[in-house]
Amino acid sequence: MEGSTSTGGLSARLRERARAGRARIVLPEGDDPRVVQAAARVRAEGIADPILLGARREAVVDAARVVGADLSAMTVLGPASDPRRHDLAARYLSARPADKSTAVEAAELLLDPLYFGSMLLHAGQADGLVAGAVSTTAATIEPALRLRRMRPGMGPITSYFLMELPPGRLPDGQGDVLVFADCALNSAPSSAMLARIAMAAAQAADELCGLQPRVALLSSSTRGSTTNDRVVAVRGALDELARRAPTLLVDGELQADAAIVADIAALKAPDSPVAGRANVLVFPGLESGNIAYKLVERLAGARAIGPIFAGLNWPVNDLSRGCGVEDIIDVVAVTAIQAWRGCGSGQPT
Repeated sequence: MEGSTSTGGLSARLRERARAGRARIVLPEGDDPRVVQAAARVRAEGIADPILLGARREAVVDAARVVGADLSAMTVLGPASDPRRHDLAARYLSARPADKSTAVEAAELLLDPLYFGSMLLHAGQADGLVAGAVSTTAATIEPALRLRRMRPGMGPITSYFLMELPPGRLPDGQGDVLVFADCALNSAPSSAMLARIAMAAAQAADELCGLQPRVALLSSSTRGSTTNDRVVAVRGALDELARRAPTLLVDGELQADAAIVADIAALKAPDSPVAGRANVLVFPGLESGNIAYKLVERLAGARAIGPIFAGLNWPVNDLSRGCGVEDIIDVVAVTAIQAWRGCGSGQPT
């Protein structure tokens, strides 16, 4: 999604839906001019109520001056000067009873805007968080992982991208959006994990994109044309889904062309409920998924929104470090929808 500028189609639909909730979204990289510019747009367009954090409040003000952004209607915070930091540090220690940190050490940790922002979520003073314009994926998600609590229905954390393709790239009647999973977190998922990934991605297709999910479990094989460890894992995922989500439209193992091209599907998997018209593509491993989304983005001109996370206590989502302003706005919109719909906190059982 680096540097993309289109704001039509899926982007427009997501932003319009986000306006229904006006969620409070923390942007803990508020000293980056792109983030400030995006926050100003988010506020002006009524997409969400941004909370800008910087290591120092003055740094956010300086970034706003660079891009000419008006901060007068926005919440701007700096952990070092915020009177809530020590109370939030006490909450942090209470949420982690096994942590042997002292109160002083916890307060020091919360000087990091990513931790301070995550504690605003924990304290109910914000509804979602978006970072990654400067931070790595690992740094973005780590505070939320430390505060995560397992609840019934919650499983391992997964991720997905919403991929908006240019008009005409998909056959008539298939729309312009695909969901790719998991392209950011899980390296070599087991059959059970692939099933979790598929359910979370299908939920996103429904709740975020308004699609009836048709899930293809992708592989180098279609219906036994070859066998290796990853193919076996994909076959096992189909069995898992038959037990866990018996009404889900899903098939596998399918090669990518059989999943999305009707003529090829008719030859390779003629009795499949999804082959040739899949809109949720579940990759057998992180490397194939990550490579695929970047190739589709760069060579097919797709717009990639994400990675979006599922399975955390609160909506926390990531950005590419090469992101543009429009990319930040899109992920804020998704996070806001997750917040008011409650669809960022877990996965279907």
